[in-house]
Amino acid sequence: MFEIFFDLVFVFALTRVITFMAGSPTALTLAQGLLLLLLLLYSWGPYTWVGNLVRPDVGLVRAATLVAMAAIFVAALVLPDAWKQSPELFDAPLTLALAYVVGRAVQLVILFWVSATNPPLRSTLRFFRVPVILAWLPLIGGALLGGAAQTVLWTVALLVDIGGARIASAFRPWQVRSLDHFTERFGLVLIIALGESLISAGAGPRTMAPVGAAVLAALLGLTTTVCLWWLYFDRLAPAAREAVSNVPDERRASVAGDAYGIGHSPLIIGAIYVALGIEEVIARLTEESAHPDRLGWEAATALYGGTALYLLSRLVFRRLTVRVVCPAQVVAALLPLALLPIGRSLPPLAALTLLTVFLVAVTWFERRIEPPDPTQPRPGYRAGKT
Repeated sequence: MFEIFFDLVFVFALTRVITFMAGSPTALTLAQGLLLLLLLLYSWGPYTWVGNLVRPDVGLVRAATLVAMAAIFVAALVLPDAWKQSPELFDAPLTLALAYVVGRAVQLVILFWVSATNPPLRSTLRFFRVPVILAWLPLIGGALLGGAAQTVLWTVALLVDIGGARIASAFRPWQVRSLDHFTERFGLVLIIALGESLISAGAGPRTMAPVGAAVLAALLGLTTTVCLWWLYFDRLAPAAREAVSNVPDERRASVAGDAYGIGHSPLIIGAIYVALGIEEVIARLTEESAHPDRLGWEAATALYGGTALYLLSRLVFRRLTVRVVCPAQVVAALLPLALLPIGRSLPPLAALTLLTVFLVAVTWFERRIEPPDPTQPRPGYRAGKT
């Protein structure tokens, strides 16, 4: 329960990125939002390994985790102003960078404490700590410089962090003590992200109470979110957990790290962008929008691009776990990109309706072609490759 509490604070930070992007939805803002999402997700990932190695709800570990929660909460508060510098000593970018550093430092402290009686983990941390600490330098430097330099340096920090961690884990893999805990933790964050993102999309500031069209848009958004949930949790999630559990012990941690680290993070990012698109649709149905006659490129990219990212990430996750992918699923995952130019020229409500109908059709299609056990393919599947 304590881990769920921690994850709620983390997902709150993710949904604050929606607020950041919705404030001025441009191509640059969408890209900066992606950078923020990646930084948050890859700072949260090690806490999953922490919870798998030691109970985080007792003693000093709980106290340290509460410090990390406070850092994430502070980061969430300033996220909407992540690129707005001020004459104050600790402006929003610097506060965000320092909060990120605190959260990462707490991870290292807990892991090194646990590794006192775990020599393999201590060996892993000798490699892992180097890129983590090195990434702090461009992160803080970018916060101090601001503007384009901030975007570039924070991108460098992300690449150093992710790339270095991947290299380190290749030489010294992490340990998975409980696969059920590991997979459930990722699943819970995804379902919380789906729910909280929908709430965020419906709770944005409005200049007037939602009209009938806006209520319909909210219901369409709910249907869209239900479809996204169904496409992952109905059959794929349990089948993936079973498939990873059948991997030999010496490879299980590596397979689980790739599947849930590579496959899951884009799923969450896709859900966040879909939520942003739904919020933009509702905004355009009220007096807030200056162009209510069409959705526009930015909102359409969030709505349709986020859906494509979610569906493609789902296929990557399938490939890394159950290793069964139908070619028709690849086509369905790419189709939102083909629909994007159409959606941007449609009225907002029509664009959301088109996406909802598409996702309902994909869900129905999946139920028709996918066997009860996705690890056992039907004719038309090609196992292990697409």
